[in-house]
Amino acid sequence: MEKLNSSIDRSWIDKWNQPFILSGPCSAESEQQILETANRLNPSYVQAFRAGIWKPRTKPNNFEGIGKKGLEWLHKVKNSTGLMVATEVANAEHVKLSISFGIDILWIGARSTASPFTIQEIADALELEGANNKIILVKNPIHPDMELWIGALERLLRKGIRKLGVIHRGFYTYKNSKYRNQPNWNLLLNFRSLLPRIPILCDPSHICGNKEGILDIAKKAYHFQYEGLMIESHCDPDHAWSDAQQQITPENLLEMLKELTYIEKCDQKSERHLDSFRILIDELDENLIALLSERMNISKKLGSLKRSSDIAIFQPRRWKDIMKKSLTLGKSLGISEEFIEGVFKLLHQESIKIQNQIK
Repeated sequence: MEKLNSSIDRSWIDKWNQPFILSGPCSAESEQQILETANRLNPSYVQAFRAGIWKPRTKPNNFEGIGKKGLEWLHKVKNSTGLMVATEVANAEHVKLSISFGIDILWIGARSTASPFTIQEIADALELEGANNKIILVKNPIHPDMELWIGALERLLRKGIRKLGVIHRGFYTYKNSKYRNQPNWNLLLNFRSLLPRIPILCDPSHICGNKEGILDIAKKAYHFQYEGLMIESHCDPDHAWSDAQQQITPENLLEMLKELTYIEKCDQKSERHLDSFRILIDELDENLIALLSERMNISKKLGSLKRSSDIAIFQPRRWKDIMKKSLTLGKSLGISEEFIEGVFKLLHQESIKIQNQIK
């Protein structure tokens, strides 16, 4: 871990005296769409233009990217706007083609990060292409596995890639959530404590899955002292070929970035630290409420089964077992018996109430 920290080359991001912003469409669709979006971005706030050329899809027959010709359009953006250009790579051929078209930043997606074989193939290809000077950004794996994320960085570093950074795009969650991908801010705090020199960019577009929540997530990222943002923008978001619901116009992006800049100028460091803890509490509270909702939904199903089987709603032995296990677990985690007992009595009462309402 110490070697990874000391070997990171931060020159690519430290030279900016403002947050590093990558923006552009989820997918490259046409030359006109790419150039119009890029030309409408404000270069005073945006340093790099992004677009997906190859799109990994869960199921076949969905739009899987425009392919090689999209790299030609990115090359035109680079020459006409002066912005750096970025795209996602998922195999050796992607790396080879991207390097040949002068792409400045390559990012590795969440699905790829989850596969050590894929990461190794990309790392080997970067070494083969002599791409040690390229900026490589690694998105977090789909599930909150920090070792897998760090392992990807270590594989790249072993191949001489030192201009590294990570992108926080949120994590898959099995429960209902207001986010497309759960932020899990506490994991990011742990990541930063282990690797304080790795630049961290936040991807509010993929965390939210909708345009309405992007600014709120960007503000939260600011409180955790992220070095930049990756936000999807499109010249005509409503007609985007992929992820239309989470893309915004370049003009909307500019408004957001101006608001974030204003917050940064006005905010006090002590208040920022206080807010970061509040954000952690808020996320845990949201998770608790989502879990409570799932628990009560199971209680409804349980009540229906008891009614149809003519089984009594209140089961004293079952309740005694739940309380005993809960008190033991609570004690091992340093939570008072009084608190655990109070919480579970409320849960039990609500569960009984719900089951009694089943007809």
